Amino acid sequence: MDTPRITMIAPFGIRPKGTLLARMLPLAKALTRDGMRVHIVAPPIHNPQDADTTVVIDGVTVTHTAVATLPSVLGVAQQVGSLVQAVRRSMPDIVYLFKPKGHAGLAARWIQLTNPQIPLVVDCDDREGTGGWNDVLPYPRAAKWLFDWQERTLPPRAAAVTVASRTLQSLCWADGCRADGVFYVPNAADVPSVAELPTQRHGQTVVLYTRFWEFDVAAFVPVLARICAALPECRIDVIGTGEQGEERTFAALVAAAGIGPQVRMHGWLAPESIGPVLAQASVALVPVRDTLINRARCSAKLLELLGAGIAVVGHDVGEMRQFVEHGSNGVLVAPDDADGFAVAVIALFGDEARRTAMQGAAMVSARRECWEARVPACRAAFGYATQQTRER
Repeated sequence: MDTPRITMIAPFGIRPKGTLLARMLPLAKALTRDGMRVHIVAPPIHNPQDADTTVVIDGVTVTHTAVATLPSVLGVAQQVGSLVQAVRRSMPDIVYLFKPKGHAGLAARWIQLTNPQIPLVVDCDDREGTGGWNDVLPYPRAAKWLFDWQERTLPPRAAAVTVASRTLQSLCWADGCRADGVFYVPNAADVPSVAELPTQRHGQTVVLYTRFWEFDVAAFVPVLARICAALPECRIDVIGTGEQGEERTFAALVAAAGIGPQVRMHGWLAPESIGPVLAQASVALVPVRDTLINRARCSAKLLELLGAGIAVVGHDVGEMRQFVEHGSNGVLVAPDDADGFAVAVIALFGDEARRTAMQGAAMVSARRECWEARVPACRAAFGYATQQTRER
């Protein structure tokens, strides 16, 4: 099957969340450039303005289904049915589910039961249930139960699984997935955009690009205060908002620490507005708590920072060392070493030659981690899934 038709089922719409823009769509584009025909089907969750539309983005067809008109559980069934119909109309050779949860997960299982001749590949890019997003977001109890059950049962029932981290690979094995049927497909950098990004370094500027739940805000603000005290001309650009307003807590703690004048809160920025902010930074701060959700994820933001040619100082958790080579394109610090984190940042601004070398190495490493480099693993997963489905 040299040019298979791949239909990807998205967990939500293309605009508001990171999975589609940071992982699913760029991977779909890379598969398309490799000769495959890729169709994304997405429910208009969070973006009803895109409902019942189809667009083509760099060769990838993206269809948003209609908004459900029925209430409660009936609405869920209606939305799942719309996804199933859209997938069937695309006539796929392979169904590729992104995130084993919610409407998309139910639709994939429905197709698997009614069209068993179509191989199902499941992609896991986060820990969704217990120890993951169920612990971060205020889902209803029934939804949490469903997501946890889907995450534990959908991957083992799939013909193949792709994972964004080694931790997720181990979790899939623990849940009963075949060892040779789980394929490592970490996130990648969008090389054309990062390679063309102009650099306009602005003095002692650092950037914190975050959703805030990744780290202990109260514990990290003193680290920022120590950096600001040692580098009076330092400016900290903060990009992002929290899932539940954590940025407000962060801003209050920054003000209480007396470093408000050195911290600029940009809030949520559209993708096209992030590049100019990154272009001014010399060092990126990537604080990460040592938790299951952080070990399981593969940060697309980290690759974006490296691609912008920014030296990274981050906590050594999960996939961090997959992309940050200590002493080459950044500095890794133990997750409980607050002093070490501050010292590492201060030291980089005290050694321009070392910092500049790291910035160059960061961009080189991002070019190496391109989406085209993920295509062979995906092809292997598709081939494995096809063979497994034929043998069933």
